[in-house]
Amino acid sequence: MYTHPLPLSPELWIRTLFASKAAIDGGVVRRKSSDMARIVGRERFLVEIERRGFQEIENCGQIIVVCNTDPIRILR
Repeated sequence: MYTHPLPLSPELWIRTLFASKAAIDGGVVRRKSSDMARIVGRERFLVEIERRGFQEIENCGQIIVVCNTDPIRILR
């Protein structure tokens, strides 16, 4: 029998995202835009990104967070 997972709080979702190895190492993390909007809310998420000095890109229903302050170059 399938049971629905317990809903994540916005705080736990944010904490889990930025506690990932990729985020800690200054890499890139990716999440569904719809999950971010539903669980955390777009405005709150963007405030958290800015507070950390990170950058975000949205494409094709995905949010890509660059967990460092290096410049982003679009190659093509």
